[in-house]
Amino acid sequence: MRYPLGELEKEQIRSKTGKKLTEITLDEVMKGHISSDDIKISKEMLKAQGQVAKETGNDPMEKNFERAAELVDVPDDVILKMYDKLRPNRSTKLELVQMAQELIEKYNAKNCARLVMEAAEVYEKRGILL
Repeated sequence: MRYPLGELEKEQIRSKTGKKLTEITLDEVMKGHISSDDIKISKEMLKAQGQVAKETGNDPMEKNFERAAELVDVPDDVILKMYDKLRPNRSTKLELVQMAQELIEKYNAKNCARLVMEAAEVYEKRGILL
């Protein structure tokens, strides 16, 4: 895919529900044909953006897109809970370990779980756990 995807790959871009970017218009929204899920990004598009990042030598950005792709299937309330638990002085190490286990076991979000575990280790070293 060629970057910027929204300009050069419009016909290839699909939402989480499979709608093409070109099908998501204000007119379709006004008609009630577009749901909130129709405007959520798909795993495939996040992975494509990660590939673009990798090809331009931006490996950290690629990893961010990989984690984002994993989170597509994670419910919003779980993501918000994770965000809150990852704030300094908001969790115990056990709570972060349990969060990582949930990400792996329920959502197969291995890279996100690894990030939570890394945070737990760093937070422990810095003394910013409960």
